[in-house]
Amino acid sequence: MDPSHRRVQLATKPWTSWLSGWFQALGAAGSRPLLAALLLVGLLAPGPAWAFLPPGNAVTDPAAILRDALPIESKDLQKLQHQLEGTSDDLRAKRWGALSSSVRRSQGQLGTRGTAITASLPPADRDASVAALSAVAEQLQTMASAADQQDRDGFLAARRTALATIGDLEALQVGPFPFEIPAEFADLPRLLGRATVELTTTKGVLTAVVDGYNAPITAGAFVDLVQRGFYDGLPFNRAEDFYVLQTGDPVGPAKGFVDPKTKAERQVPLEIRVPDQADPFYNQTFEDLGLFKATPVLPFATKGTLGWAHSDEALNDGSSQFFLFLFEAELTPAGLNLIDGRYAAFGYVVDGFDVLQELSADDGIVKARVIDGAENLQAHG
Repeated sequence: MDPSHRRVQLATKPWTSWLSGWFQALGAAGSRPLLAALLLVGLLAPGPAWAFLPPGNAVTDPAAILRDALPIESKDLQKLQHQLEGTSDDLRAKRWGALSSSVRRSQGQLGTRGTAITASLPPADRDASVAALSAVAEQLQTMASAADQQDRDGFLAARRTALATIGDLEALQVGPFPFEIPAEFADLPRLLGRATVELTTTKGVLTAVVDGYNAPITAGAFVDLVQRGFYDGLPFNRAEDFYVLQTGDPVGPAKGFVDPKTKAERQVPLEIRVPDQADPFYNQTFEDLGLFKATPVLPFATKGTLGWAHSDEALNDGSSQFFLFLFEAELTPAGLNLIDGRYAAFGYVVDGFDVLQELSADDGIVKARVIDGAENLQAHG
């Protein structure tokens, strides 16, 4: 490993690659039967021998992850959201009768709870919410008709639109920023909300949503560097098929962003938030915390997850390098990878997946710019 780069640690290799490497190493020594026995014990043991692998039934749609990650308590909207998202299994199996029943239940819920949903929103947003709920009702009717006609594409299009509208309504319910950022990080920029970033690469354009609600310091450092033009013209300095694509290593001897005011490299702590915890954990991995089966609010569960890199030696020395997680279900299954809880995810590619598929070590970022949410960036605390 080139020490001039801050890279994802070897420990974050897909767990299947670990097993493959172990098999090769021990196989050369004639110990493959021993390894098989050890793995069998680990798989069957009730204790933590295999407990570091979290459950694998994870949400893999970036839009759904971002909806779930909003800091809100809106049972009616979230129930409606999850009912619509839950139609995917029936759609794949072409269970049209079940789909029709699911849509009817959603229509019934919207009819009985629509007034309560509107009342839960700030007064200034209530007129807009009535119009939005009316649009959702129309989309549900389109979904019902598509299910009756067994029109898969029509069903998907109507559901996508309805979920986007529900997500907009959920975003209206976000109140004040949900927690205090520790004073020790007061000199670091923070993103108090979300921002949308456009990454123009040598192969085309990626659009990503950066989530400061759950990773405000990491997202803030990234958006600050985008605003500075730091990433413009930088190549991908690491590329591994089906795993990661990394950039942010500046030209010259520096390993990260050198603040022109302090003349020192700005360092960003490891920052991971867990559901049901009020604040993120800082500079602690899930292994440190004993959270062997936890899933972060922002998991590495989909192609194009944005992750913040740090060195092999420390958790708090990430500075500017970030990676795009190249999710491959067979190699790094959602909920069964070793990156969750070791690295901070701070956003997701939401458009440009065809471009992401084509990127390699020969490519780079031409220009990065914030196209929405720049007002949520604070230079420091």
